Amino acid sequence: MTRHGLAVLLSHWRRNPLQLLTLVTGLALATALWSGVQAINAEARASYAQASDTLDAGDIARIIRTDGQDITIAEYVALRRAGWLVSPVVEGQLRGTEPGIRITGIEPLTLPGRGAFGQAEEGITLPDGFLSDAGLLMANPDDLTALEPFGVPLQVDPDRRAGTALTDIATARRLLGEDGSIGWLLLAPEQPLIRAVLPVAYTVSEPLVQNDVARLTRSFHLNLTAFGLLSFAVGIFIVYGAVGLAFEQRRGVFRTLRAMGMPLRRLMLLLVLELGVFALLAGATGIALGYVIAAALMPDVAATLRGLYGAEVTGQLQLRPVWWLSGMAIALGGTAVAAVAALWRLVRMPLLSFNHPRAMRVQADGSARLMLVAAAVLLSAAALFAAFGSGLFAGFALLACLLTGAAFCLPLVLSQVLKMAEGAANGVLSQWFWADTRQQLPGLSMALMALLLAMAANIGVSTMVSSFRLTFTGYLDQRLSADLYLRAGSPAQAGDIVSFLEDRETDVLPIASAPTRIGGLPAEVFGLRDHVSYRENWPVLDAVPAVWDRLAVGDGALINEQMARREALGPGDTLPGGDTVLGIYSDYGNAAGQVIISEALFAARYPEITPVQFGLVSDAPAALAEALQDRFDLQPDALINQRDLKAFSLEIFERTFAVTAALNVLTLSVAGLAILISLLTLATMRLPQLAPVWALGLTRRDLAGFEILRAVCLATLTGLLAVPLGLALAWVLLAVVNVEAFGWRLPMYLFAGDMLRLGGLTLLAALLAALWPAARLARTPPQKLLKVFSNER
Repeated sequence: MTRHGLAVLLSHWRRNPLQLLTLVTGLALATALWSGVQAINAEARASYAQASDTLDAGDIARIIRTDGQDITIAEYVALRRAGWLVSPVVEGQLRGTEPGIRITGIEPLTLPGRGAFGQAEEGITLPDGFLSDAGLLMANPDDLTALEPFGVPLQVDPDRRAGTALTDIATARRLLGEDGSIGWLLLAPEQPLIRAVLPVAYTVSEPLVQNDVARLTRSFHLNLTAFGLLSFAVGIFIVYGAVGLAFEQRRGVFRTLRAMGMPLRRLMLLLVLELGVFALLAGATGIALGYVIAAALMPDVAATLRGLYGAEVTGQLQLRPVWWLSGMAIALGGTAVAAVAALWRLVRMPLLSFNHPRAMRVQADGSARLMLVAAAVLLSAAALFAAFGSGLFAGFALLACLLTGAAFCLPLVLSQVLKMAEGAANGVLSQWFWADTRQQLPGLSMALMALLLAMAANIGVSTMVSSFRLTFTGYLDQRLSADLYLRAGSPAQAGDIVSFLEDRETDVLPIASAPTRIGGLPAEVFGLRDHVSYRENWPVLDAVPAVWDRLAVGDGALINEQMARREALGPGDTLPGGDTVLGIYSDYGNAAGQVIISEALFAARYPEITPVQFGLVSDAPAALAEALQDRFDLQPDALINQRDLKAFSLEIFERTFAVTAALNVLTLSVAGLAILISLLTLATMRLPQLAPVWALGLTRRDLAGFEILRAVCLATLTGLLAVPLGLALAWVLLAVVNVEAFGWRLPMYLFAGDMLRLGGLTLLAALLAALWPAARLARTPPQKLLKVFSNER
């Protein structure tokens, strides 16, 4: 009986292929968006792990020259003899390789801390031939072909990042030629107590632990994960609707199987097996689609992480088990969640139940009231998170409760609106239209919930991005107040340029910075020259009285908003280094902390740093730029005008939000597909309700027109409800999530044009989704409608 029961259950999908398409497509798309986001996150995290450089020495301090020049062998030997435990590193691009392979050369006998081979210094085991005269190159398998012509023995290192190779320092200098000079010296964590003072020509670069990047970018990846979950939720609403419709359509089949003696437990096991197979097929399809989505979005993600956080992420994508296994797991889990309600109804279903449309709507109203109770609980939780929550988790919990609670409210709200419209209608035909629309609401409610979430997400993210763009543009006008920005090639050239500009009525504003750490994270200290352009334009958010006068005399420091929020500092508080916080300024597009002190105070604290970058304020910037180019041998990108720098910053901004915009478009597309498939599925169930109306005189074309009008009305009502939800979502993103994720808060602006455009797209999606079912109805043969009257229904 089990085999026959399974055949009977599967026959439903054979007779309703569009409904099967609903189930598989919804789950596949939901899995695709989720697994695509997870693939991007996994690739970025793998890049962070590999980017600690080939030495695994991201937590080791370095000695570099203050003038940025390379270190000679004689200087290295002199420092060793002076008692400094240092190890040289040679790094450069290997010429003649396409794409370029970066060679790193080490001196393993003096390598401090954890070595290139992942072991403690005293336990290093060198590969055979590493220190031989011929040398040895350890490289990724993909790079072996490009390295073969150089005649150096090769060893496969699958853990090495593609495009890099490791060797000893002598082999590296031989391969790199003139480019093979010592870039820096690794400084052992433990140094002798008796050693010479470090000459002023050198400076110690404090370690920037590699997980700093992972910590700074964690919020970005959490944002992506949240959008992936939102997209998955939209897909699960589709699956839930498909499973629910299939259950209602097969009530008679379930009743017959039970009456013939099939145990309830066996029937449930068959349904679970059926859905499990569909979930595996849809999950595999979704993972393949997710790989395509991730590959398309990966370049934008890499540009975002590079521009916003300075994190280098490869643009290539690998098939990593961590994300495709999670994609398959969430496909099975999502199907289970979508099927729980249907299986619970099966347990409670009386043996002689029936599936009359009126009874289905009455039952749907009861379910809608239960969902309304759940919505009240979720919205109350959202209010509690908004009032008392803190941290990024609380922000996303607020978003989840708000969106889910609003979606649960939708069916009952639409039902009441349609009931009011039915009561206000005068003619018989209009009353039938509203009553029939209300009766079809249970079958469309899940698709409309998906549309509500998709449109609200589009409104929320569009409002956030547009507010950010408007604020960021004004911020750039304030922050980039100089006419030209110049970077000299060396401190000597910088001195010549400053002398040259003294007679040209040009205000020279040095830009000097030094790395530091505050609160366990990397930060920068800047020295600022007192100038009217800063006093009039610098974007100060909050400050003590006479802030610029006090800053000029070295009486404190300015900090950016990120540091103020991260360290809970305000004007008048004291920084860990002892400086008084004089003011807080906006610093959009930057995730790291910044501290600004006076030029004199900076020079006293960092005497080894000579500024090589300058802002130039001039009445004739074009003529000044031409004079500088003629007088000095400047690099092509050494002189940048304000307009180009603003354009570059805005380009980074646009790339930063390209991924979220793409995910929103995909989510809205999935919602439109949900409406289409739901309408196609309902079309096969609606003939018993439409045939009597046709028999009373309405043409098939009139009925098709009503179907289109019904879809547009429901989409319009859903869109109107999505507007306040989208604005609430935008507020949460700007005032809660954005503050916790990036460290700054933005003002919220309303953009009516964007809302109208999104509303138009929503109506267009609903119209296109309704055209196909309406066209099928208009072409329905009259004899098929007449057969309805010979049926017991």
